[in-house]
Amino acid sequence: MRVLVTGAAGFIGFHLIRLLTARGDSVIGIDNLNDYYAVSLKRDRLAALAAEAGDRFTFRQVDFADMAALSAALADAAFDRVVHLGAQAGVRYSIENPHAYVQSNLVGHLNVLEIARHRQLEHLVYASSSSVYGGNTKLPFAVEDRTDHPVSLYAATKRADELISESYAHLYRLPQTGLRFFTVYGPWGRPDMMMWMFAQKILAGEPIPVFNQGEMFRDFTYIDDIIAGVAACLDNPPPDDGQEKAGGSTKPHRLYNIGNSQSEPLMKVVGLLEECCGRKAVIDFQPMQPGDVPATYADISAISRDLGYAPTTSINVGVPNFVRWYRDYHRV
Repeated sequence: MRVLVTGAAGFIGFHLIRLLTARGDSVIGIDNLNDYYAVSLKRDRLAALAAEAGDRFTFRQVDFADMAALSAALADAAFDRVVHLGAQAGVRYSIENPHAYVQSNLVGHLNVLEIARHRQLEHLVYASSSSVYGGNTKLPFAVEDRTDHPVSLYAATKRADELISESYAHLYRLPQTGLRFFTVYGPWGRPDMMMWMFAQKILAGEPIPVFNQGEMFRDFTYIDDIIAGVAACLDNPPPDDGQEKAGGSTKPHRLYNIGNSQSEPLMKVVGLLEECCGRKAVIDFQPMQPGDVPATYADISAISRDLGYAPTTSINVGVPNFVRWYRDYHRV
């Protein structure tokens, strides 16, 4: 299989390319290497991929929100399927820098759709987010639930991407699968995410900010489980058969939750981090942040039924794995 992966230097993109190239697929990866977090980490991921994948992996630095640059970068590239993981991430940052989200998440998504349409690709898999469920109080979140009340711009852009994709599935019969990721963590993760920030601060003896006075619950999903789900989706494009699919579409377009299907108390994870780091956390309890929600919990019945997705990594295994990697990477 020949696959284009956007966000190739990102957390999920890196792990997906590792899996695809290891099983023999040919991957072209693109990324603009922006400085939202340390570019050195992104370059280290790319170096690891180059060492492991050899000639099965090709990298091109380009901003997919620039259509002319994207078209030029891919002009001589051959691929049959796309996994679009690149985006401007982060709920809280979307409140500070809204224009970055519109460019990357809306304009960029449209550009990737146009590439897929004109090349008549076999399948486009794209990253959505559990944030589309907004302030829904019904748990667990199911793909059939309402998603028209986002509580952040980031969530609104991800839901808008799903709607734009639905229109392309209708107009051009482009097979697509949108994946609503739930709190992904693990080795080679993102410095702006809770697991990394808390480990860093605990090891340094600095206070960790715990929002909503600690009354937070998240469906923490280990990266290996996420990647297994993404690969299963990539290998199984939705048929254009007029039948209703996960998420409600009768077009060749599915929506799936990918989570661990366990809503864990944040303070339980803090306890695991303390254990793995060998020191107690200094906790700075704070009120709920704008754009945040108190709990997430994935109903994964649709992807389990259709593709056999079954996460296997509990936080009791995943958190120690992450801390071991973190300490090795930073030599702390």
